[in-house]
Amino acid sequence: MYQEKELSEADIMNKLFCSFSPKQDLELRLSEITSEYTILYGKIFVLASPESDDYLCTYNIEPKDKVTKIIPNTILLHRKKESNTLYTINALNILIKSINNGVLDPTFPISWKDHQNSVLLTQDSQLRKLNTVVHKIITV
Repeated sequence: MYQEKELSEADIMNKLFCSFSPKQDLELRLSEITSEYTILYGKIFVLASPESDDYLCTYNIEPKDKVTKIIPNTILLHRKKESNTLYTINALNILIKSINNGVLDPTFPISWKDHQNSVLLTQDSQLRKLNTVVHKIITV
């Protein structure tokens, strides 16, 4: 499905998680998330996208919790608040190279408004942009 890597404890501390869920399994995935983790801020945002058959459940976990298990089909994301863009570092690198003549320059300015309300991911080493809307917000 989506590229995953082994997550270290340092990766997990104070990060935004995104667990993908087939639409028919959403309640099961939410139950799995809430039983496995203490959710920071008490909110899980469930996003929908016309470009995906899955819901995207985004949440932060309590940094003090000892994480012993990463739920399958879960990745770490970063967030640009002003445009509500979620992204992986790999996707950001591919985006920069695609608009900067193939050059990866970490100081290259990104026009975040062009990616408003979206998630930038990699799939098969390609950039994948999912436009998103909030399906629902779960308070735990």
